[in-house]
Amino acid sequence: MNDEAVIETLIPVHGIGRWTAEMFLIFSLGRLDVFPVADYGLKAGVKRHYGLADMPTKAELDAIGAIWQPFRSVGTWYMWRGLALPVDADDDR
Repeated sequence: MNDEAVIETLIPVHGIGRWTAEMFLIFSLGRLDVFPVADYGLKAGVKRHYGLADMPTKAELDAIGAIWQPFRSVGTWYMWRGLALPVDADDDR
């Protein structure tokens, strides 16, 4: 079953939305090319890593995600983990 089919199967379940279904794909099914553009941690990580002044728009995330294909889940994980790193005082980001 492809990713969109899994998402469409899960969304009708009460309490499960797109974000939850995407997390299920990443963490339970081990899918490597899921890109949860609504995820705050992904947005914050991209903002920090790429030195953006504001949170990235969906279009900006889509452009970045296109570069990461077919491993967008892995890129997302790195953005999440990067938020745990200390911010260097000499770093302009």
